[in-house]
Amino acid sequence: MYNFLIVGSGLYGAVMAQQMHAAGKKVLVIDKRPNIAGNVYTENVEGIHVHKYGAHIFHTNNKKVWDYLQAFTVFNRFTNSPVANYKGELYSLPFNMYTFNKMWGVVTPEEAAAKIAEQRKEITGVPRNLEEQAISLVGRDIFEKLIKGYTEKQWGRDCKDLPAFIIRRLPVRYTFDNNYFNALYQGIPVGGYTKMVAKMLEGVEVRLNEDYLADKAKWDALAEKIIYTGPIDAYFHYKLGYLEYRSVRFETELLDMPNYQGNAAVNYTDRETPWTRIIEHKWFEFGKDEAGNDLPKTVISREYSSEWKPGDEPYYPVNDERNSALYASYKALADKEDNVIFGGRLGEYKYYDMDQVIAAALERVEGLG
Repeated sequence: MYNFLIVGSGLYGAVMAQQMHAAGKKVLVIDKRPNIAGNVYTENVEGIHVHKYGAHIFHTNNKKVWDYLQAFTVFNRFTNSPVANYKGELYSLPFNMYTFNKMWGVVTPEEAAAKIAEQRKEITGVPRNLEEQAISLVGRDIFEKLIKGYTEKQWGRDCKDLPAFIIRRLPVRYTFDNNYFNALYQGIPVGGYTKMVAKMLEGVEVRLNEDYLADKAKWDALAEKIIYTGPIDAYFHYKLGYLEYRSVRFETELLDMPNYQGNAAVNYTDRETPWTRIIEHKWFEFGKDEAGNDLPKTVISREYSSEWKPGDEPYYPVNDERNSALYASYKALADKEDNVIFGGRLGEYKYYDMDQVIAAALERVEGLG
């Protein structure tokens, strides 16, 4: 008999497993995928650690989380500095003085602020939709070139049909700072995320290619308590209806060249380009293998945003009014399950950054004893 059965070997499940194992508990981790690490899984292709389920750049201001991870990995000094490509024009993200100089030819922060202030005047009342909200924050030019097309591809809807709250604020920097994340700690695990998660799961029994919901009674009989990190609506057989997600499809290619785009992430912000961005994975680790040698090939992934349907990989919860109410109904059911803990992005129907997932798991462990 196990003390804990953990369903899912992503970050939430891995932290739970590691902590419980360290506390002397008997733990079994199962995952329906053929690999550990959930959506942070990285696969070695020609010495390049490919982020199989999209770019994952670790960033946090939470020292407790950062210190916790030091036992399992060394982080490199990667800083996220994405580039926006609008019909061949390249702009720095987040919006900063490089962006404003390219957009308008302004040189000083005062000139840039005056330009934005002038364009913001277009919106006079309370913004009624995402388009008006964005223009009220950064003006028409930046909206048209760097927000509109990307956002419409990401959500599959016109900006006028999206609620204003999606863009409550947009970071505007009147400096030449290209660091996208305003975080004290940032980097990529040396050797990839899979290696980090494997270290977390050392000494823990893990079974892959096992579908918990396909034979729930069998698995439940094996443990005193279940930690479930799958979709909460799937657990209850969708009996109240489906929660909505946005999904992402990837087209990944190995290219026989050393450098495709010169940056880890390039966002394509025009509406006509079908993909939202291209990731060039080698630049997360500066184009070198673990021995420090230059890598002769490169791997790129084009990302396409899409509506989620059953069978697709769920990525981003659609936290609108309807889905939030539906989640609250599922949460009420979950609270009645005495021996089951629902956790993580899918179990809590919550958009978590990686550090928030880890923090939530560590906090939950403290309550278990």
